[in-house]
Amino acid sequence: MPNEITIQTNIASDISNVWKMYTSAEHITGWNFADPSWHCPSASVDLKKGGLYKARMEAKDGSFGFDFKAVIDEVNEPHFLSYTLTDNRTVKIDLKETNKSTEVVVRFEAENENPIEMQRDGWQSILNQFKTYVEGKTK
Repeated sequence: MPNEITIQTNIASDISNVWKMYTSAEHITGWNFADPSWHCPSASVDLKKGGLYKARMEAKDGSFGFDFKAVIDEVNEPHFLSYTLTDNRTVKIDLKETNKSTEVVVRFEAENENPIEMQRDGWQSILNQFKTYVEGKTK
């Protein structure tokens, strides 16, 4: 992939639980935002090849928002998910269970509007929110 960015985290939860919370709309709305001033008021996932993934991301003060949309390319539950964003960039998510935790690695193609570091930091912040969400629900 051109200008591929990789982010990752380890989550203290089993792989099936991590998969469910990453791919279920009712959970996506609980973690899919970069910081507490944002939220994800709606999400939908048709978890199959050719299915649509959509999440609404908005600033809580209503000043800005956008729809994050993609078409699912491959599903290998609970280990792998890939999708293509509306601007034709690809995203690949690998999950691997190790000793009562799950490693999540996300690889995505960089866009050309924002610096690589800003994109990496934004996506990593969302992944960190996901980790916090899953671990909070697991306890």
